[in-house]
Amino acid sequence: MRVAIAGAGAVGRSVALELTENGHQVLLIDKSPGSIRSDLVPKAQWLLADACEMSSLEEAGLQTCDVVIAATGDDKVNLVVSLLAKTEFSVPRTVGRVNHPSNEWLFGETWGVDVAVSTPRLMSALVEEAVSVGDLVRLFTFRQSNTSLVELTMPDDSPFAGRLVRDVPWPRDVVLVAILRDNAIETPDPERSLEAGDELLFVTAPDAEDEIGALLSPKS
Repeated sequence: MRVAIAGAGAVGRSVALELTENGHQVLLIDKSPGSIRSDLVPKAQWLLADACEMSSLEEAGLQTCDVVIAATGDDKVNLVVSLLAKTEFSVPRTVGRVNHPSNEWLFGETWGVDVAVSTPRLMSALVEEAVSVGDLVRLFTFRQSNTSLVELTMPDDSPFAGRLVRDVPWPRDVVLVAILRDNAIETPDPERSLEAGDELLFVTAPDAEDEIGALLSPKS
């Protein structure tokens, strides 16, 4: 599957890393030279360009993509990219990142968005679930791949609190995709530390979910 991702920030790179590790062909597009970090996602292709420009999308070969993900931090950009991908390049599936809840109503068929992903909505869902620290919560399931997005809040007495991401012996079929800390999204870089109270987001196979809790929560 060929996937183009507009926005090579923390979110875009995390998605690209997961997709490339699963064998998909990924192109990251960003207009900021500082965001072109090929060392962080070495298996991906990179394009320094404005994803809102038709010429840039033509250069990216968007008509050959199976999926386009609009993952920038600007809702206006994400809507434009989704609309162009759907109407001008006939991309079969578009995914749009919603940054501000007040704009969520725009992310639909009218703007060419097939799937809207709202980080604020995911975070509010965790609050509404009244999750206890150390409990694993399944946010949603990707039906085609039979994997799930799950969340776990690091307890104070976790054996890996204060340790680096690279020091954790992550179970097979478990991928840490983001760290939510102080209302910000942090990339799970190998040299980043895990702190008590961090909300960790994972993509995992169903039979590996229990291993995450057993690993990060203290043994009883």
